[in-house]
Amino acid sequence: MTFNDHELVIGCRRNDRVSQRRLYDAYAGRMMVVCLRYVKSRDEAEDILQESFIKVFEKIDTFRFECPLSAWIKRIVVNTALNFLRDNRRYRFAEELDSVQEEVTAPVSDDLNWKDLLQLVQDLPPGCRAVFNLYAIEGYQHQEIAEMLGISEGTSKSQYSRAKSLLQRMLTSFPYRLSENGRV
Repeated sequence: MTFNDHELVIGCRRNDRVSQRRLYDAYAGRMMVVCLRYVKSRDEAEDILQESFIKVFEKIDTFRFECPLSAWIKRIVVNTALNFLRDNRRYRFAEELDSVQEEVTAPVSDDLNWKDLLQLVQDLPPGCRAVFNLYAIEGYQHQEIAEMLGISEGTSKSQYSRAKSLLQRMLTSFPYRLSENGRV
């Protein structure tokens, strides 16, 4: 039996465990990918995912069906990931910028898939990774990112530029990097 989002939300509002499980099963996989874009470790991503769904269930009464349920859940996941990064001393958003080397335009290999791209994004320094995800993937503007991360708008732009440059360099050595990691 399939349940639509409206039925799942209504069930979750009644604290129905079956509805909560179905909602989790329907969205956890996609949201795990979002978590993995912000942190390198699968354990950290799983912690963020778990905390996110706790918030989803706690705040389900505030969902008003004004946007898709997936977008509402994703917003909670992104905010939870950012809070994790902000609270964790190992991650610094305003890290000192290395000099950005010349951008290299590289043809992307036909062998590149979404898991490879995810790995490349995960290999970015934490500040670059967060800004890249928020700007290029989530669609936030630099002013919004600066407010969210507590950095200047200029730092956001610099981190994004650095992320693009680093990703381009990583792509030029893409086949070699994968064979180095034993993935080819």
